[in-house]
Amino acid sequence: MSRRRVVVTGLAVVTPLGYEMGEVWDAVCAGRSGVSLIERFDCRDFKVRFGGEIRNFDATAHLDLESRDVRRIDRFGLFALIGADKAIRQSGLDLSAGDPFRHGVLVGSGIGGLDEIEDQHSRLFDRDPDRISAFMIPKLIINAASGNISVRYGLRGPNTAVCTACASGTNAVGDAFRLIQYGIADVMITGGTEAALTPMGIAGFARMNA
Repeated sequence: MSRRRVVVTGLAVVTPLGYEMGEVWDAVCAGRSGVSLIERFDCRDFKVRFGGEIRNFDATAHLDLESRDVRRIDRFGLFALIGADKAIRQSGLDLSAGDPFRHGVLVGSGIGGLDEIEDQHSRLFDRDPDRISAFMIPKLIINAASGNISVRYGLRGPNTAVCTACASGTNAVGDAFRLIQYGIADVMITGGTEAALTPMGIAGFARMNA
């Protein structure tokens, strides 16, 4: 089987240090840390009180989305959607050209929609089962990130997700690389996303001493 050359045409980040590649690169080179005291929730009773928090996060500042649509996507999915949008813009690719069945998405995540799990768990026990959102499952599943990107940009080629803990993003890039290399796809949107900075996430990792 012949192997095609694969190139990276666009890059993007959504991090505690910023949303632009140059901004984040300069911060890293200057030795600035994105880790600080957690402000998303009261962490006084937690063994770990620090994390890489993306503060004042507003998806609508980066994407043309209505508030209704934002509520239907978990935080980890919004990170992925913003990153994909920025990478596509930087690449200069016209995704309306070519065969959409050869344009795909492969995004990795170790945990997925932990925010949604915690929110709906509270609804279940504080209210009743009928108060659980109909969007809970589509928001929290790992492949929601890939699915949201493919729907937004009309990408109808390979669409899947990788869940290999902290290696999820790297594995996703490798798998997407091979899809292009072996001629299964022409364009792949790929990377990793995580939004595990929640009470349950911090407590769980702390219990593991991780």
